[in-house]
Amino acid sequence: MSDRRGRASASGDGRAFLGMPAFPEAARDAVRDERLRGNLRHATHTIRDKRARAVAELDDWDALRRAGKEIKDRTLRHLDTYLVRLEEAVTAAGGTVHWAADADEANRIVTDLVKATGETEVVKVKSMATQEIGLNEALEAEGIAAYETDLAELIVQLGDDRPSHILVPAIHRNRGEIRDIFRERMAGWGRPAPEGLGDTPAELAEAARLHLREKFLRARVGISGANFMVAETGTLVVVESEGNGRMCLTLPETLISVVGIEKVVPTWRDLEVFLQTLPRSSTAERMNPYTSMWTGTGDGDGPRTFHLVLLDNGRTDALADEVGRQALRCIRCSACLNVCPVYERAGGHAYGSVYPGPIGAILTPQLRGTASEIDASLPYASSLCGACYEVCPVAIDIPEVLVHLRERVAAEGGRGHRLEKAAVKASSWLLDRPNALAAAERLASATRALHPKRLPGPGARQWSDHRDLPEVPAEPFRDWWRKNRT
Repeated sequence: MSDRRGRASASGDGRAFLGMPAFPEAARDAVRDERLRGNLRHATHTIRDKRARAVAELDDWDALRRAGKEIKDRTLRHLDTYLVRLEEAVTAAGGTVHWAADADEANRIVTDLVKATGETEVVKVKSMATQEIGLNEALEAEGIAAYETDLAELIVQLGDDRPSHILVPAIHRNRGEIRDIFRERMAGWGRPAPEGLGDTPAELAEAARLHLREKFLRARVGISGANFMVAETGTLVVVESEGNGRMCLTLPETLISVVGIEKVVPTWRDLEVFLQTLPRSSTAERMNPYTSMWTGTGDGDGPRTFHLVLLDNGRTDALADEVGRQALRCIRCSACLNVCPVYERAGGHAYGSVYPGPIGAILTPQLRGTASEIDASLPYASSLCGACYEVCPVAIDIPEVLVHLRERVAAEGGRGHRLEKAAVKASSWLLDRPNALAAAERLASATRALHPKRLPGPGARQWSDHRDLPEVPAEPFRDWWRKNRT
């Protein structure tokens, strides 16, 4: 990977970020970083306090939350019907729909579409789906430069970094760090930072604005995701706060949107609910400053060519899980991250995925499976306090799904669970044989003076570091009962 675009990346087949350890190891390193913890604490507390005030303004918030849950559940139950209806509507409006089963297929489709235009640069709207599939890296491998235009994504890209938050990808950076990144890296990507750039928000925003403006005016291809897709009309919706999305969606001649299949809603009336709950729950705004909607193509207005890439990439597998499928309700507001005590201390990078925090802990293992060490560890990256469920605008019971996925990981016998499974199997054999159990109890009592105070092995030792092992009684209960029952 070239030095200019050498940021750490996810592999194109949807696996974990390259080189990432399991969550416990990554979190152990993160919590020792005092600056990171300070940045996260300040940012998450500020966002969640503002959100609480914005939500409290609505007397019917609970009703909206319930409505959002029911709309999403109904849509997921009939997802095949609504996706076909969406394809028909997009096609009738002049767009072209492509279906991608996985990350490789989606990357191949988008790369071929860009190459067909003859362009070697694209501008991008912030998109979790394109991060999920590693699209920027796939484009780069074909000689195509992808420029992020969201301010936080720009910071991450210029800093050869990874996003650590769904809504604020550079939440782990403070203003001084951002200033230094702009000073040192902007010139390698285009217009350099202004001389004497300071670290005030106004100066940093102006530097980004000047840097990006030339890219907006030059780009012939734009790439986006979508917050919602309306099946009845084929309309796509992007909500954002900076205006960069509007520039990417209207100025290029070709627009390519990569969207997860779960983002569809049946009607405009359904969309109304989410346009009330998403801004308040994410940015604590009554409405998004920029809500862009487009339906196919139009003469003299916006891109002349529109392609919609519908992405599966594990979503159908998640849909088949009656408990886990509720993760597909997610509207990417990030409220769960901002209240999570684990995320606040460990940060987003420890999750090894573009989806960090509580929602990532249940979504990523379903999209990628639990075969890898890091994916198997994610369902355990939680205290199960339930704060995430309380703030979720579509009532995803994240603790319930976490426990469900822990059961799956344990049943698969991944690392840390083989010994547990063997112990349960041995216990079952022993409990089915009363005479053997009685002999084992007498042996345990006879050797009680030799029993260790701590369990052997690294994982077991951590458990007994904070818990007293119970003492074995001087004689088994059944022997005591036989002596004293009369």
